[in-house]
Amino acid sequence: MELSKIATEQRNQETMHIDKLSTLEMVRLINQEDQKVALAVEKETQDIARAVDLIADSLARGGRLIYLGCGTSGRLGILDAAECPPTYSTDPDQVIGVIAGGTGAIFKAIEGAEDSKELGVEDLKKIGLSSADILVGLAASGRTPYVIGGMEYAKSIGAKVIGVTCCPGSDIDTLADIGIAPMPGPEVVTGSTRMKSGTAQKMVLNILSTGAMIKLGKVYENLMVDVKPSNEKLVNRCISIVQSATGRPEEEAKHVLEQCNYHPKTAIVMLLCGINAQEAKQALDRAEGHVANAISGRQCR
Repeated sequence: MELSKIATEQRNQETMHIDKLSTLEMVRLINQEDQKVALAVEKETQDIARAVDLIADSLARGGRLIYLGCGTSGRLGILDAAECPPTYSTDPDQVIGVIAGGTGAIFKAIEGAEDSKELGVEDLKKIGLSSADILVGLAASGRTPYVIGGMEYAKSIGAKVIGVTCCPGSDIDTLADIGIAPMPGPEVVTGSTRMKSGTAQKMVLNILSTGAMIKLGKVYENLMVDVKPSNEKLVNRCISIVQSATGRPEEEAKHVLEQCNYHPKTAIVMLLCGINAQEAKQALDRAEGHVANAISGRQCR
């Protein structure tokens, strides 16, 4: 496909003079263009919601969420996947980012890796993609062979496929079971899809993973109650979360967290229901991990 026919490769008429602007004018123009991204994502909310439900259902059944992309898109998938374990205590293998060219491509462009459909298939076979998994194909242009090859393979084995692009009607968009294609308009610098297109994809991935985790009960009210206390900051966050959810003083929150291995979910149910750690864990199991349901089921607060 000729670049001139791809939406993300069009010239932006609003920025034709950007090289002649003062620094402040340049910054303001870039910021004005960035404001178009959220509005573009807003138009895709119905399909994003469908995708969230699909992902949450797959994860609840033991499947995995797998992001597949190249360049900026691939790095965004890896970033989203990497942040799920510390934020939601997910298993590192539950949400995975796969990038054309492998680990080295995260830090340095691997030329030509994105041009092979076969490489996309090989990389998915290496991680044992199954019909229980959800594959999210990422490509701003919607035409990257590596991603298309991976998506075709995923569909051939019965896995559900979601596409995230910035080009409605592209190969990836039409191949997906659910196509999400926000259109933030031509880039400030022609073809530099790490900018508005990258931001749009990042916003969509934020919603997909966060929405799925909320559906799985990893958020109570608006608190990340499954956060993993892997460093001092996150230990303190656990304490703050329990305090916010229960209204109890810091020392009491710390005392209860120490009894349940610093698991905020369990500590919250313990405090609000006046029960011990074992009873709280059992209540959460019955409520499939949802704090609100565990509390409601015991009629305690």
